[in-house]
Amino acid sequence: MREDYDLILVGAGLANGLIALRLRQLQPHLRLLMLESQSQPAGNHTWSFHQDDLTAHQMQWLHPLISHRWPGYQVRFPSFRRNVSGDYCSIASADFARQLYSTMGDTLWTEALVSEVRPTQVTLADGRVLHAAAVIDGRGLQPTPHLQLGYQSFVGQEWHLTKPHGLSQPILMDATVDQQQGYRFVYTLPLSVDRLLIEDTHYINQPTLDDCIARQNIVDYAQKRHWSLGRLLREERGALPITLNGDIDGFWQQQHDQPCSGLRAGLFHATTGYSLPTAVTLADNIAAIFPCDAPRLHRHIESVARTHWQTQRFFRLLNRMLFLAGHPDQRWRVMQRFYRLDAGLISRFYAGQLRFGDKARILCGKPPVPVGEAVRALLMTSFKPGTKD
Repeated sequence: MREDYDLILVGAGLANGLIALRLRQLQPHLRLLMLESQSQPAGNHTWSFHQDDLTAHQMQWLHPLISHRWPGYQVRFPSFRRNVSGDYCSIASADFARQLYSTMGDTLWTEALVSEVRPTQVTLADGRVLHAAAVIDGRGLQPTPHLQLGYQSFVGQEWHLTKPHGLSQPILMDATVDQQQGYRFVYTLPLSVDRLLIEDTHYINQPTLDDCIARQNIVDYAQKRHWSLGRLLREERGALPITLNGDIDGFWQQQHDQPCSGLRAGLFHATTGYSLPTAVTLADNIAAIFPCDAPRLHRHIESVARTHWQTQRFFRLLNRMLFLAGHPDQRWRVMQRFYRLDAGLISRFYAGQLRFGDKARILCGKPPVPVGEAVRALLMTSFKPGTKD
């Protein structure tokens, strides 16, 4: 017998997971179905964000999902270090998965292989066809010729130490390490007194790292910090997209009227690659208009994403300066200069809410890269093949 749903969510990652949880909170009567190709939802990730990235109302409904929270963080550069106040939060994928299991119950299907996704139906690999008023594709960023990307690529390891590490707050960036032909830093989260997540992170032109080198980098960093590594609990890897330029019209034509979410919809911070704040906003937006049909849902998501694209224009400009101006192993100078700025500006930067004065302050003064290359990078607006940012 044919069974229809109000909404099918393809992919049980962050964006679709937040949509499902928000709809269950506000409209528990909806017929939802979530499909995940892997054996577990939520993957193997750590999603982090600054409290000021979200509104107070968003923090309120997101609060049960937060795994860790700290009152500030630290950054380190070759000639500068700073403690920055303001709550910094993380959600562990294992905790997120438990929330999805608890909330979705038997409407969360794992190991559900999908062969085709359309706006109102999903075909499974076994030939079954599932129907819904709307289908959201949240399976990550698809290959596209319409975005020029760099990447924040990383390998992260969670370690249980044989003795306390002594950290009281995260180190978001330690760029005092060897740069290895790109902007490299180590990101460290103290998860307990004797447990650390240590990530070897690179801003590079390709999405992949040499895992063996990254693992050795983590071991070397821990030894330098006199952290006694005991048992490796888990390892995660990823490549967050960093947008330099693009053709937003071509990007959305490529979607073929398919509602989508998260990275697949281009909803991420252009400079950090972080997607949690935009995923929370999208979940709220969808919950406000649902139930609706697929065409309306697609138009709404596209409108949200296009608005986000426009607000991120300045960040794409900065990314071009970071990636295209100067030698790759000198990119750290851009970030070191940035972190000398006002704390409020830094907070608004991460929240994607820069004011005109903030933008002027970021660009004023002597560039931390060769002037000629900085100017060329800032003025480069054409996007091959022949489109415009």
